[in-house]
Amino acid sequence: MYSILPNKALNPHGTLSDIFIGMGFESFHQICEWIWHLPYGRTHHSHQYMSVIEEQKGTCSTKHALLKALADELGIDVVLTVGIYAMTEANTPGVGKVLEQFKQDFIPEAHCYLTYQNHRVDLTRFMLVTSEPITEFFVEKSITANELSTAKSTFHYTFLKNMFGREKAAKIWMIRERCIQALS
Repeated sequence: MYSILPNKALNPHGTLSDIFIGMGFESFHQICEWIWHLPYGRTHHSHQYMSVIEEQKGTCSTKHALLKALADELGIDVVLTVGIYAMTEANTPGVGKVLEQFKQDFIPEAHCYLTYQNHRVDLTRFMLVTSEPITEFFVEKSITANELSTAKSTFHYTFLKNMFGREKAAKIWMIRERCIQALS
C-alpha cells in the first residue's frame, strides 16, 4: 500500500525523526508499516496526531496527519487529503447495523488519507477486507497536519448542511458518531 511513497532515512535532527529513532525506526517506510498495523480507534486527544504514538492507535485522521508531518520533516512531497464518500457496510465494515437501525443506505463520511502523484494511500486499517473499496468521493480537499483539528470536521459538517440542511445534518452527524463507535 505505501510502497508507492518515497522512502527516506529518518533525519536525526528532526523532532519527529528523533522520537521515531528513539523507538528503533530507521525509515519512513518502516513507520508507514507500523502505523498501518496499529489498531483503529480514537485517541483521548482525537485531533492531536502525536497521540497515535502515545496511545498506539489512531483513526484515519490522526494516523495520516502524523505521517504527513513526518513526510514534511523529511522533505517527502505527499498531500494530506480529506475526502467525503458514501459510507456503507460494503466499504466500511462494521457500520451496517448502525445504518440499518437508522434506515440509512449510506451517510457521507469524511476520510483522511495521503495522496502522492494522484494515488491515494490509505493506512487506516490493516487487513481490512471490504466488498467495495472506497474509490468515489463527493469532494476532496488538501489540508495540513496542523489544520486537522478544525479543518476536517468543519469541512465535513458544512458538506452535510449543504446536502441535507441544518436540521437533518445534525441527525446525520449523530448517526456518524455511532458508526465511528461501532468501528472502534
